[in-house]
Amino acid sequence: MSVTIRLAQLQDLETLVSFNQALAQEVRGKELEAQRLTRGIQAVLNDSNRGFYTVVEKEVEAVAAALVTFEWSDWHNGWYWWIQDVYVKPNHRQQGIFRTLYTHLRAQAEAANVCGLRLYVDKGNTTAQSAYRQLGMVPSSSDLFEENL
Repeated sequence: MSVTIRLAQLQDLETLVSFNQALAQEVRGKELEAQRLTRGIQAVLNDSNRGFYTVVEKEVEAVAAALVTFEWSDWHNGWYWWIQDVYVKPNHRQQGIFRTLYTHLRAQAEAANVCGLRLYVDKGNTTAQSAYRQLGMVPSSSDLFEENL
C-alpha cells in the first residue's frame, strides 16, 4: 500500500470539516455545527501551539486524517501527544491505513522526545478499541470526566 502522510494545510480545511462531521455522525450519532467546527479546525491550522492535523493521501485522494494535541505532564517532565478525531474513509478501512498513520506519528513523537501517546475512544466503539490494542496501546487506568462550559 502506497500512501503519503503529510501535515494538513489550510487548503485541507473542507476535507477536515467533512471528515469530522462524518466521524461525529458515525460514532456518536451527533451533528456538529459547521461554522463552529470550521473555526475550531482553522484555529489549529493557524496556530501550531494548539496541535496539528495529519492527512493520509492515497494517490491524490485524502483518505484519512487525525488531530494531535499536546498535554504537559509534570510527573513525567514531558509532553503527551493526544491523537484525536481519527477518521479513515469507510472504503479505505481494513487496509492498514490507520496503522501506517499511527506508526508515522509514533516515530515523530519518539524523535520529539514525547513521553507518551494517548487517545480517547468512545466506550461503544469496540472496533477502534481492538485496532488500538493491536498497535500496542492499552486502556488507561484513568477514566475521563468532563463538564462542558
